[in-house]
Amino acid sequence: MRILGLDPGLNITGYGLLAKTPRTTAPKLLEGGVVRGGGSDEDLPFRLREIHHGIAEIIAAFSPTAVAIEQLYSHYEHPRTSILMGHARGVIVLAAALARVPVFSYSATQIKKTLTGNGRAPKPQMQQAIQRELRLSTLPEPADVADALAIAICHFYVGKEGRS
Repeated sequence: MRILGLDPGLNITGYGLLAKTPRTTAPKLLEGGVVRGGGSDEDLPFRLREIHHGIAEIIAAFSPTAVAIEQLYSHYEHPRTSILMGHARGVIVLAAALARVPVFSYSATQIKKTLTGNGRAPKPQMQQAIQRELRLSTLPEPADVADALAIAICHFYVGKEGRS
């Protein structure tokens, strides 16, 4: 099994690819990086096209068997942000669907609780948990990749049957 964790963003979308085998008790890092959607000076359709194209290339290159993505969260003070993130998340889910890769969604609380035991864990604690789980010599950077790896690790351990 190859799990592609994705952290959607209009400027930068982080990705992390993990392997899981029947003999594996811990996730194995295969790849991590970012897809750039373009700067904030670019129009939304251009940025969405870039994200879709980049994720489609990653899926084609690595043939994941599952895509894990964070559920959309909407803060009442910033509804526009969640609407824009919904666009990015939508083109990512479309890329996976076109490649016939199942998509699994996890809440931020579930991801944090799975990795640290605390659903409200701060970023530094999450990065340390990722570093420990993947046996990395340094903390994962940038934050977009770290978040994508956290989502993939969550799916590695939870492996829920429900889809997005």
